[in-house]
Amino acid sequence: MRNVDLRSDTVTKPTAAMRQAISTAQVGDDVFGEDPTVNRLEEMAAERLGKPAALFVASGTMANIVCQLTHCNRGDEVILGDQSHIFFYEQGGSAALGGIHPRTVPNQIDGKLSLDDIEAAVRPDNIHFPRTRLIILENTHNRCHGSPLDPDYMHAVGEIVRRYDLKLHVDGARLFNAAAALGVEPQLLAADADSVSICLSKGLGAPAGSIVCGTREFIAQARRARKVLGGGMRQAGILAAAGVVALTEMTKRLADDHANAAKLAEGLANIQGVSVNAELVRIATPCQGKKVHIPPLNPGGIKRRSVFFRNEAIHVVCRVSEKILQRSRWDFLRRHHN
Repeated sequence: MRNVDLRSDTVTKPTAAMRQAISTAQVGDDVFGEDPTVNRLEEMAAERLGKPAALFVASGTMANIVCQLTHCNRGDEVILGDQSHIFFYEQGGSAALGGIHPRTVPNQIDGKLSLDDIEAAVRPDNIHFPRTRLIILENTHNRCHGSPLDPDYMHAVGEIVRRYDLKLHVDGARLFNAAAALGVEPQLLAADADSVSICLSKGLGAPAGSIVCGTREFIAQARRARKVLGGGMRQAGILAAAGVVALTEMTKRLADDHANAAKLAEGLANIQGVSVNAELVRIATPCQGKKVHIPPLNPGGIKRRSVFFRNEAIHVVCRVSEKILQRSRWDFLRRHHN
């Protein structure tokens, strides 16, 4: 029996081009700044995101905690969504490792934070309160149906940040998906951010790694935070080589994923017991949007499900309380969209 794994885009596997690049990668000691492949990847990422500098890190979680540690001092406060990945799935690392206080505001159904809610959450200068230092956005938004945040919204939040002399971090693990869905360049979505992270190992297919982008001064401090977190990976060009392929080749085909996901939505709508609901989940392509609703299978929490169809076992993860299907795996749907 062949397994079809749709649990997450994190289960993608490196392409043949990535494996070839890994086998021939030039390497050096990245902690000394001497790995040429890491340096090339960082330069490419900075250029794609419109930032002066970048830093290769082990994971998206490390990218986010590095940025928070760099922006904030102990006792400072960050404003972020109550459904954000950082708040839900990263072990409270900012508090545990940095003494940073999270202040959550409600995420809207499309992943945005209300501008009024953000502004209301900024602390006045009062001896009783922590100092507001950082606002965090997530684009696309994992728990809000994979929704992309558009450039106008990002700019509006950037104006609040500048008005109150704060900083803006964008958890852009799937920022390239957002850019593909909205039909814009990724640097436009990062323009108002003081720091932005992107993940190479999800829809882009690399085996591991994320990138943090920002000013040269910010990245110099972020490099220190990475080191204390155990993120100095020495001959990391082995991993960075796959990241180079991810940025040069895989970003071009994300629209195919979105089109395949839309086709999957259409197919699901034809299955008895599964309905299309235009108000829940957006599966965006450059020309259209599809939304899917799956009735609950079991009460509560995240459930791993296996559905057997003909000679295939299809594995999915359902957030049963939200009843959503988020996204599709590139290396399966590309082959099976017919």
